[in-house]
Amino acid sequence: MRRLLTAIGVAVVAFAASVLVAVSPASAAVGLHTSGRDIVEANGQKFIMRGVNHEHVWFTGQTSSFANIKAKGANTVRVVLGSGKRWGPSNDVPAIITLCKQNKLICVLEVHDTTGYGEDGAAATLDEAVNYWITQKANLVGQESYVVINIGNEPIGNTNPGQWTAATTAAIQKMRTNGFEHLLMVDAPNWGQDWQYVMRDNAQTVLDADTKHNTVLSIHMYDVFNTAASITDYLNRFQTNNWPLVIGEFGWQRSSNNVDDQTILAEANARGLGYLGWSWAGNNDPYLDMTNNFDPTQLTTWGLRIFNGPNGITATSKEATIYGGTTSPSPSPSASRSASPSPSPSPSRSASPSPSRSASPSPSTSPSSGTRSCTAGYTIVNSWQGGFQAEVKVTAGSSAITGWTVNWTYANGQTVTQFWSTTLTQSGAAVTARNVSYNGSLAAGANTSFGFLGSWNGTNGVPTLTCAAS
Repeated sequence: MRRLLTAIGVAVVAFAASVLVAVSPASAAVGLHTSGRDIVEANGQKFIMRGVNHEHVWFTGQTSSFANIKAKGANTVRVVLGSGKRWGPSNDVPAIITLCKQNKLICVLEVHDTTGYGEDGAAATLDEAVNYWITQKANLVGQESYVVINIGNEPIGNTNPGQWTAATTAAIQKMRTNGFEHLLMVDAPNWGQDWQYVMRDNAQTVLDADTKHNTVLSIHMYDVFNTAASITDYLNRFQTNNWPLVIGEFGWQRSSNNVDDQTILAEANARGLGYLGWSWAGNNDPYLDMTNNFDPTQLTTWGLRIFNGPNGITATSKEATIYGGTTSPSPSPSASRSASPSPSPSPSRSASPSPSRSASPSPSTSPSSGTRSCTAGYTIVNSWQGGFQAEVKVTAGSSAITGWTVNWTYANGQTVTQFWSTTLTQSGAAVTARNVSYNGSLAAGANTSFGFLGSWNGTNGVPTLTCAAS
């Protein structure tokens, strides 16, 4: 959650030149890790985050947001969790990771309870956030190629921001002592904006504290960064010193006093820096919401700028190679979908009911023979002139299965153009979709889903599906 600093009289601080040791690549990395100032995957391929924040802890029913964020072209989603100190506790981490994997998104998981510690009396400490991560360790080990752990959101306010260095160092060391090998992300103090430059001036100390050399720093850019000069000067310091950095939150320049989002996008693209805009929906604020009421067909001005604007997500996002490494461009839907209200208020701000789509699955399926069987339902999630997004839900029968294959034949000339969480082929009107490595094994009665984008002309009828299990 952003905290716009008000009435800040910040003198321009002269920077002292210093020679600092460059960050070394993580040794024996098991997944996502840093290499110099870059984030790379286990195979050494550079990965640049292009994504958004999703306020999951306050809107837990908005699970369709993961697919919708993916369909807009994002390769990463930063998911808001609660430790139980203020919000949550978020005990659905396995389900969240599954949603990220199903939609081929890298998952940045963050504890929000730490926001503004030292200034906000209700905030949790970074040490308390680490205690939450320890409770979730069994759900996180083995997910290092898919999950980044953002230890705590904006962990220090404006009161004694200097405490950030010791608190962050201790949190990183406690994570490593407890066996976490994930890429760790740490937010700046001053409500994430580092306007007193504590993170900038102590970055090397914090990075050196990580025995795995696998920490990335995160700056949140709001109204402190309302000029191109303030943005480029800050980013230059990190680039010069070869420090890994992502822009973990930012809004848009609705007025001259707001953050210069166009410079952020351009500079991030030119420098190969990741960025994660705040946020998909839930703020009830046009300065921060990218969609109206979580509806992907109703992008706000902010949504249009970050997804479809110059240097935006559509133009620059590349899918992680762990998922296949393809770009996922955004469609331009013009038709809106129906929605049913599912209120889930945010305790940190005024919130309106959070609508979720009403899906009409078409379970016209044929189970496979033998003891192992499955069914499949086809849902048109969005449809616009010439294009559509669909989802297929696969459900195991009365026995566990280890794999599935879904077949259908289009009657109206539809063509699949992109897909995720499946291996899909089309020959003429015939389509075959098979499970991928992480969603083939289903317990009896359990389900998974995959999605795709397609084109149509004239009619977009729902086909009849058959499902075969192994």
